[in-house]
Amino acid sequence: MPKLYDSGCATRKPSWLKIRLHKSDAFAEVDRIVAEHGLHTICSSGRCPNKAECWSRRTATFMILGDICTRNCRFCATRTGHPLPPDGDEPQKVAHSVALMNLRHVVVTSVTRDDLPDHGAAHWAATVEAIRQSSPQATIELLISDLDASPSRLDTVIASKPDIIGHNIETVSRLTPALRSKATYEKSLATLRYLASKGVVVKSGLMVGLGETEDEVEKTMHDLYDAGVRILTIGQYLQPTAEHYPVAEYITPQLFEQYKQKALLIGFDFCASAPLVRSSYLADEAAKATINR
Repeated sequence: MPKLYDSGCATRKPSWLKIRLHKSDAFAEVDRIVAEHGLHTICSSGRCPNKAECWSRRTATFMILGDICTRNCRFCATRTGHPLPPDGDEPQKVAHSVALMNLRHVVVTSVTRDDLPDHGAAHWAATVEAIRQSSPQATIELLISDLDASPSRLDTVIASKPDIIGHNIETVSRLTPALRSKATYEKSLATLRYLASKGVVVKSGLMVGLGETEDEVEKTMHDLYDAGVRILTIGQYLQPTAEHYPVAEYITPQLFEQYKQKALLIGFDFCASAPLVRSSYLADEAAKATINR
């Protein structure tokens, strides 16, 4: 069995967490367009380790509804507080960015907006519709909050017909109360279950290295599959600051591969599992493997 890497001090990371650049002509073009037009992507603002690879594949992730979250999860570096009202022009701005970048696959995520009556559902839908109109060739993936598992809010998002809707379970059931400020394990499963019941291609993501056991990871995989999830991502948790939840261990690439193989045996259509995997990593490949399956 692959051994866990002793995390030791917060600054000591194993060699497999070093970022490998995948720059190409396509990356250079997207990078130039982003710089010239001042476009905002979470790929850059979130310092994603996979930015160069994803932009080379003409995929990118945008964050809508501001940059202040109404929740305060212990694993997340996003600011928390009282957000500003949504920008009514934002759906068109995102659509314009997607068209300029000539993206083949676009991922849209957001902060959680419990302050809004619909938690931002209509804004999500408007963004999908704007992208579809300006870039009909692009597949569209959303990474939403739980929307309190409200059928009416979820139906608003579903009606805009994104190709994939994701919602991250984040961690195993036992660790959820310590890591997530309002979201619960069961509410996330309820959200995913409702999406799947409406015929949506559903995706979820899991962080490891938080102190979970291998049995707990496998149990979470089964829970997600039974809820209708067919695309799964598994990545290493990295502590954003000293104030955030500590890393318990760094999981070896060999164990990540074991998790992937278990996921595929369970029946998932696609699983990306590796130390630097994030929610939108290989999102275009996951879309190809699942849409119109």
